[in-house]
Amino acid sequence: MDVDQVIVGAGAGARRIAVRRRAGASPGFVWLGGYRSDMAGTKAQALDAWCAGRGLACCRHDYSGHGQSGGEFRDGTISRWLEESLAVFDAFTSGPQVLVGSSMGAWIALRMAGELARRGEAARLHAMLLIAPAPDFTEALMWPSLSEAQKRRIERDGFLEAPSQYSDEPNLYTRALFEDGREHLVMSGPIATGCPVHILQGMADPDVPWRHAMRLAELLAGEAVTVTLVKDGDHRLSRPADIDLMLRIAEGLAAR
Repeated sequence: MDVDQVIVGAGAGARRIAVRRRAGASPGFVWLGGYRSDMAGTKAQALDAWCAGRGLACCRHDYSGHGQSGGEFRDGTISRWLEESLAVFDAFTSGPQVLVGSSMGAWIALRMAGELARRGEAARLHAMLLIAPAPDFTEALMWPSLSEAQKRRIERDGFLEAPSQYSDEPNLYTRALFEDGREHLVMSGPIATGCPVHILQGMADPDVPWRHAMRLAELLAGEAVTVTLVKDGDHRLSRPADIDLMLRIAEGLAAR
């Protein structure tokens, strides 16, 4: 599959966003990856192959600083990645779509829903599948876990590097990421998506506690919400059984 691209931003803020799209019927599926994940991940590719087998459209992209996209990772913020995701959605999808947000991608999906509603385009969302959803993770999950020394280092140096259990490269957390994240918090009150939402969460997830997903479900109380908990599931939920479960949920959402 060829890689398309869209330029987002202008001047010094312009960045090239890499996109893989598969033509097909509606509802299409839009993959929104997690922090430091890319569109070549196991779940993203499994979703694309599943869509291909059913003749459904599928769209994946890499945020700036990720995968095949341009830009520097250290410049990344929720605002930038949201802007890029909306630009891809506008340029490469048509008709109703199912947003599939993994970890941070769930936060992006929820913010996209708000922006689409503001634009009068809420009908573009057919459903959402949120996998190990991490909305507000900078403020609700990450900041409280940092030591006072780490917080001071972020404030003083503008960034913090920390070991990653998923990569040889350390995680990079910038002051801009935390400050910008506070402008996009969604879990301070009721969340309206205007479409059915299915949450898939591992109960052995060391990064996003399953109670965080349950709190999200409570805030989505006005929507058609389903939560599926995998008792021994980790954050990635990329085992064959996890992938099969994700695709069964996708099948149900597509058929709604």
